[in-house]
Amino acid sequence: MNDMKKGVIKRRKSADIRKDNLQLILSVAEQRFAEYGYNGTTISAIADQAKLPKSNILYYFKTKEVLYKEVLSKILKIWMVDMEEMTAEQHPKQALRHYILLKIKQSKDHSNASRIFASELLHGAPFLRDKLQTDLKTQFIRTCQVIREWIAKQWMNPISPEHLLFMIWSSTQAYADYGLQSSILMGKTELEDDDFETGAELITQIVLKGCGIKLL
Repeated sequence: MNDMKKGVIKRRKSADIRKDNLQLILSVAEQRFAEYGYNGTTISAIADQAKLPKSNILYYFKTKEVLYKEVLSKILKIWMVDMEEMTAEQHPKQALRHYILLKIKQSKDHSNASRIFASELLHGAPFLRDKLQTDLKTQFIRTCQVIREWIAKQWMNPISPEHLLFMIWSSTQAYADYGLQSSILMGKTELEDDDFETGAELITQIVLKGCGIKLL
């Protein structure tokens, strides 16, 4: 094997290690921030749980604040991509159903990140306000315009696009933010796949019927 090939393999291995380390750090950080909050979480605790040297954490994220913001940005990016998938060319029956399913899936797969996001908002969004006022607001305006175009085509009733999105967010994210409460009330240790599926179907039916969209 010549030196060039060895160099390529070495760079690929380094890239894979970096990717694995980043995913591990973010996963552990999500869990720690969700359980202990920003003030109760330390870089040392994250390093111990991830079984990585503290210096490794600080190599990728210079401070706890930088790491915390990255955790918040991660879930926000996922949510915005889900919103962006809705277009004016789609019929709202399919588009809204798919969006609700995605939102429920994110609550199931990224429950810790969702709870961190909710906690950040409850504390006045000190680390997230800029992104709320820029990235999320821009996507929010675009998605509201998509809904207005559906209304103009008479594919759905003339409702408030803003409040429709607020309602979908609150009902779907509740499966992450209030998952513990829901599981206790249902006599379970945690919500099961069937619970997420049942919730998604009920929310979909309520939203579509409320918007005057025929289910069949």
